[in-house]
Amino acid sequence: MNRKTLLLLLSLSVMFLNGCMGVDKVNPCDVVIGSHPAVTPVPRADKEGWMARHQAIVDRIAQGNVDLLMVGDSITAGWEKSGKTVWDKYYASRNAVNLGIGGDRTEHVLWRLENGEIENIHPKLAVLLIGTNNSGGEQYTEEQIADGIKAIVCKLRTKLPKTKVLILAIFPRGNTEQRKGTENDATFNAQWAKNDAASQLASQAADGKMVFFLDINKAFLNEQGVLPREVMPDLLHPKEKGYQLWAVAMEPTIAKLMGEKK
Repeated sequence: MNRKTLLLLLSLSVMFLNGCMGVDKVNPCDVVIGSHPAVTPVPRADKEGWMARHQAIVDRIAQGNVDLLMVGDSITAGWEKSGKTVWDKYYASRNAVNLGIGGDRTEHVLWRLENGEIENIHPKLAVLLIGTNNSGGEQYTEEQIADGIKAIVCKLRTKLPKTKVLILAIFPRGNTEQRKGTENDATFNAQWAKNDAASQLASQAADGKMVFFLDINKAFLNEQGVLPREVMPDLLHPKEKGYQLWAVAMEPTIAKLMGEKK
């Protein structure tokens, strides 16, 4: 049995067991920083535009007036492009700040949070979506990706003790082969399964008090469980329809955790 098949079976078994038995809770701060690449904070100083984007976030944070953080990679950064209309409708009035940078992995987000992106603010809620850039190839295991997510949760809770954290399950995606061309949609694959398994492991950090977990992945799929290109044209990044689906699926939880009456 090859690793891809094992990952598919692992993802399915983890979801089944969690549904039947519940998920054991863990302290996200038990993760040992530096124990493997996913939890070793590093910048991407060699990536053109990365440090400038980071500095722009730091500058915005310094202005204060932050009630909602969106933390992640290019999928989160896309709220400023394909998702801008949806962002303006749902989040602009909530004093939301976008902490997404394209290509980031868990270790890059950790570095950013240690270097000015959450200084001297007191948001009500931080929404975290990260890990898909860690899941390609064999460099990271699903356990390591989950550790990276937990380490970020620990950093948010430590530096922002009054801020609730919402961990989102890593979104469904196409693998390298499925993403070639422009016609095929994405069916369940090994990288998708790896993300699912990592998400379920990361969900153990949710305590239902200050840390929460939400899986909205079915919102992106059709009735056959397929991820269509009309939602994510490259089978990774949503277009406006995908961001609308995201916002609608997340809205009841966002409103509740921010203490709004709906």
